[in-house]
Amino acid sequence: MWFERSISSKIRGLAGQYPAMVLTGARQVGKTSLLKKLFPDHSFVSLDLPSHAEMAETNPEGFLEKFSPPVIIDEVQYAPGIFRYLKSQIDENREKYGQYILTGSQKFTLMKSISDSLAGRCAVCELEGLSYSEIQAYKDLSVEELILSGGYPELHSRSELEKEYFFDSYLATYLERDIRALLKVGHLRDFERFVRACAIRCGQTLNKAELARDIGVSAVTANEWLSVLHASNQVILLEPWFRNKTKALVKSPKLYLADTGLLCHLLNIRNIEDLVSSPFCGAIWENYVFSEIRKRKMGSWKLWFWRDNRGLEVDFLSDRGGRYELLEVKWNEHPKKKDAESLRKVSDQLGLENIISAKIVGRTQASYKIQMNENLSVEVVGIEGELI
Repeated sequence: MWFERSISSKIRGLAGQYPAMVLTGARQVGKTSLLKKLFPDHSFVSLDLPSHAEMAETNPEGFLEKFSPPVIIDEVQYAPGIFRYLKSQIDENREKYGQYILTGSQKFTLMKSISDSLAGRCAVCELEGLSYSEIQAYKDLSVEELILSGGYPELHSRSELEKEYFFDSYLATYLERDIRALLKVGHLRDFERFVRACAIRCGQTLNKAELARDIGVSAVTANEWLSVLHASNQVILLEPWFRNKTKALVKSPKLYLADTGLLCHLLNIRNIEDLVSSPFCGAIWENYVFSEIRKRKMGSWKLWFWRDNRGLEVDFLSDRGGRYELLEVKWNEHPKKKDAESLRKVSDQLGLENIISAKIVGRTQASYKIQMNENLSVEVVGIEGELI
């Protein structure tokens, strides 16, 4: 089964404006399949194959002659030496757009190579897993089922595939291939425990010292491992919003996993009964809503969260030049006025005249409004509605 991706037109547009384009994203989110479908006339080579990666790294001129443009080069981070030669090739034909379409699942390696060699010559786009609307266009699943399955396309296109087997295999492949490539981790079991510890902390303010202490590694090691998870698109860090005159706001980011299916697997949540009875259900729902916002914004999301040292919090905030959209996430099916109190208090602090919208996203089937006072109305929406 093929799922049409909302980001397709954006990818085509960028490829028509730049000589090269890079599509980043975690493993198995569908980068290669999507690019092959969008650019059927391009040749294809994958640097996942060690012989191709070695040729691209040690003999880049010969590699680029053998695989001449237009070409899709998959997992290009395995041959960072090729970027300088790509620059030379591009500069000879700057007016030819979309000649080199590149993919990579290790964001930091790619961005460093691009900034060093392809600045101004290359567009960057990020692909996430399947969104709510992309899945629902082909399959009628409940929100709870969507949370449990996550957004990896293979899980939704192959009905015979067992979730537990898929995620176990995904973790094993990720640990063995990407982590060994990015770090010299002495004990992969310790790193896997670290990933599970991150899952337990989803939706929480990040405390690196506590995380390191729980796993029994140094703070330096924990910070390095967290950077690897972020570089390989497995975790997302959401920064707090603050302004200089607001001294009471926290400065640490919140931690989320990129995919709720993998998150539930790491938390040993296997079915809907496990999910709805889990003490993590609220945090998982918040994680899912955040993933939906990112997917709908197609890599251009600009979000923060609000939290002060007195415990006042709003899950998501969008700052539009001094005017704000606020979003609170509630697992309830029918959030009530008391669930919107934090939105009211933060709105008061920011100035009601500066609030564009204040919303709660719950598991409701139909949107409705909660009138907080004569100046503030909070809209309650479901996941299929407009979020932020």
